[in-house]
Amino acid sequence: MEEGKTENLPKASKAVRVEGAQKKGKKVGSKAYKTTSEEKINSMVEEADGTAYVTSKRQISTGTNNWVILDNASKKPESRMTSFEKIDIIREGISKKDLEHLKEKTELDYNQLSKVLSVARATLINKKGAAKFDMVLSERIVGVADIYSYGYEVFEDENRFNEWIFRSNQSLGGQAPYDLLDNQYGREEVKNLIGRIDYGVYS
Repeated sequence: MEEGKTENLPKASKAVRVEGAQKKGKKVGSKAYKTTSEEKINSMVEEADGTAYVTSKRQISTGTNNWVILDNASKKPESRMTSFEKIDIIREGISKKDLEHLKEKTELDYNQLSKVLSVARATLINKKGAAKFDMVLSERIVGVADIYSYGYEVFEDENRFNEWIFRSNQSLGGQAPYDLLDNQYGREEVKNLIGRIDYGVYS
């Protein structure tokens, strides 16, 4: 996006429709709010029909490279990939090089990775370079990458998210998010929690 131009923001899937919405005591007018990649949306984005949509308060930015975990498999953030795009890279197989990139970004060691991927540590270590893991393990790797990609997007700070994921959380029954990453249902619970943080439902 060229500097100085406004970004067309899509309606958030979980956005709240507000008729005659007000911001700081002022009605939303006919002029749409404008933002750049350096600004934050504080409350509303107006559509052409004059209806305002309440959005997340995090920064809207086109610089999504920091959210990509498996950068050899895809240049698109895993959290923004469609199911079919994920299926394609899983069928192709995730390479050891991509696993190394996940390991570096998430700051997880091989012991921690072997736990969340439910596989022997040696299986992860013995694979070399461009060699790819099978579909079962590739699917688990993509699942974990999806969580971290979404977390980095919402938290806007890799270190802060990497610390958060190991903290006990009452919304998860006192368990740390990391402790639930070793299965599909646990990952869904963690992703739902991040989503609630994104939309301000959880504090």
